Amino acid sequence: MLWQTNRRGLVTGGGAALLLGGCTTGATTRPVAAPPAPPMCLPKVQVDANRVIRTVAGLRPFRPSGFVVRAEALGDTRLVHNYGHGGGGISLSWGSSRLGTSLGLPGHSGPVAVIGAGIMGLTTARLVQEAGYPVTIYTAALPPQTTSNIAGGQIFPTGYFDDDVATAEFRAQADAAADYSRRRFQIMAGDDYGIRWLPTYDQTRRTGPLPPDPRFPGRVRLGPDEHPFALDNVVRYETMYVETGRFLERLLRDIRLAGGKVELRSFNTPSEVAALPERLVFNCTGLGAAKLFGDPELVPVRGQLAVLIPQPEIRYAYAFPAGYMFPRGDGILLGGTYERGVYLAEPQPHDIAAIVESHRSLMAGWRCA
Repeated sequence: MLWQTNRRGLVTGGGAALLLGGCTTGATTRPVAAPPAPPMCLPKVQVDANRVIRTVAGLRPFRPSGFVVRAEALGDTRLVHNYGHGGGGISLSWGSSRLGTSLGLPGHSGPVAVIGAGIMGLTTARLVQEAGYPVTIYTAALPPQTTSNIAGGQIFPTGYFDDDVATAEFRAQADAAADYSRRRFQIMAGDDYGIRWLPTYDQTRRTGPLPPDPRFPGRVRLGPDEHPFALDNVVRYETMYVETGRFLERLLRDIRLAGGKVELRSFNTPSEVAALPERLVFNCTGLGAAKLFGDPELVPVRGQLAVLIPQPEIRYAYAFPAGYMFPRGDGILLGGTYERGVYLAEPQPHDIAAIVESHRSLMAGWRCA
């Protein structure tokens, strides 16, 4: 609707100019060259430090070789790990949890435990229930006090492995997880779960035709008159975004309505996990797995966000070198940072100021009114 409305406005203006050009005074008239078409207009994000309503920082659980989905014996308990998803937790959630439940559930009988109530813990618990098993979530914190709550929520995984470390086998597993997650989010799209499709603007280094790619549905290369950004090589595609606070709250609601139990508690040693009454346990502790299960490869990557006053008219997103922008009901998210090895989960004023200024500069180059 946004595009049609703008285009109708441009046609109306052009029609008025043509009518004026058609007036004559009896003299010989010459064809008047049409003015160059203005770039495709979009509502402009109002970026200013005085519009910031919230700043947040979270620690992504990152492993250079990629996330862990692995089963092992812990005494007479079967332990299935599902952690280490870096910046791709939301995007990989349903698929990675499906990999985990496929390892743990076959041949099991009786109740199941899930440790952690972030996105991996909640999607794992829901899949366990869908398979017909009772589940209890053990967690030190509930939404909105989890790292997953501050994620931007674009359904495209990024920043979750190093190219020179991850194996071909891992990449195939990750692709399968991302594919299942996309399909799962598609059938949940709507206001209830806070999932919506948005046109998204990005840049590409690829030259020539853009082949179809399920990760970027509807992707097209844009000419300079088809977008308002003062940038080259811009592409547009459609993708889904999750309003993470709403989604996690609804998912926890679903788990409880289906009979799931939640117990607030922490674990300091594997022996405490083994002492649980459930004989099948899914470890979805994210960054906490480094200490709890001694994973030396797991490190934090801090991400910081500035959240602006909501603008309901902003119905698009972008991801450029200047940063990324996602509109949500709770505000306009401006990101971001990717700070590996930083353990302090607190927003830094100078970093937030740099994020806001980067987006403000992008808007200052806006090429249409």
